[in-house]
Amino acid sequence: MKKIKIILVDDHNIVRDGFKNLLMNLPDIKVIGEAGTGAELFNILQKMQPDILLMDISLPKMSGIVITEKLSREYPEIKVIMLTANVDDEAVFDSFKAGALGYLPKNIQYDELIDAISTVYEGNEYLAKSISDVVLKNYLTRAKVKSVKELKSHQELTKRELQVIELFAGGFSYKEIADQLNISVHTVESHKKNILKKLELNSIVDMVKYAVKHGIITV
Repeated sequence: MKKIKIILVDDHNIVRDGFKNLLMNLPDIKVIGEAGTGAELFNILQKMQPDILLMDISLPKMSGIVITEKLSREYPEIKVIMLTANVDDEAVFDSFKAGALGYLPKNIQYDELIDAISTVYEGNEYLAKSISDVVLKNYLTRAKVKSVKELKSHQELTKRELQVIELFAGGFSYKEIADQLNISVHTVESHKKNILKKLELNSIVDMVKYAVKHGIITV
């Protein structure tokens, strides 16, 4: 069985040790390295590359966002899950724009961490539900959208696609959406790709913003 190779990037040893202890006994995941700064990380990457980086957004000298932008250019095959101690919706948007596929709080629950790693490893985005809630509420305040009654006529979207948007915006994972709609995860992925293409969006975060702006969901 091929193991998912992970490098941990955080300037606090205790944080790296915590995540390493959570992941070390899993049969399909292997922590192959760790770094405390961007410079240390890129030195490691000259010798070996992981499938996924679990990386703190607030690193000294070179932030997680700057590192992700550099990785997108130099190591595009490496997938990034951003970790944060404080949820900032603009940082969420900036992280996904830079190329991150996941965004998690450092106090994430074990099961959701594993779900996030599996989702990102498959090339899909993952936004923790606790962070999704904050993003929605902050964006809702700015957009001043109050009710689903403000929904515009999205003629190109099917009823099922609107359901998928609502569930993604609610912070549900691919598997949770598949279970709720009684469809496969692959079908959820197909719906997401079609939605992004129709609405000319780039990510699930864009979908969340769209859902709030156009009243597809209520908070």
